[in-house]
Amino acid sequence: MFSKIVVGIDGSETSENAVKLACDLAQKYSSEIHLLHVPQPQTVAFAMGAVAGYHTATTMPDHDEVEKAGEKLLKRGAEIGKKMGQDVHHAHVLHGDPGHEITAYAEKCGADLIVSGRRGLGSVGALIHGSTSLSISHLAKCACLSVV
Repeated sequence: MFSKIVVGIDGSETSENAVKLACDLAQKYSSEIHLLHVPQPQTVAFAMGAVAGYHTATTMPDHDEVEKAGEKLLKRGAEIGKKMGQDVHHAHVLHGDPGHEITAYAEKCGADLIVSGRRGLGSVGALIHGSTSLSISHLAKCACLSVV
């Protein structure tokens, strides 16, 4: 039923739950798991090791720091997969709008399912403009699953 599962992660507890659920489904359906992280200003500090709720300083980290932090998140996602007995087949840090980037990647790789946390590390502005999971559900051309 699901041959390829794309999982969007941001380092939040709900995104870790999304990885766990995707691994459970992958075990049942022998699926490939693709992890994606699309850094955003409000999540970069957390990805770099800050605590949730910490707001970035007046300057954003440079591109290399953002990439390194993203790789750290992907490594953590792969470790969760290993603990659940699943290998991550692909892991990427992408840049741009998370909803658009995740759905474009899913379409490009032929994913059957996108799994994401329902409420990650997004800002209060996401309550007005819509969350990443909402954007994914509107844009995706495959099944979507939001995890709490």
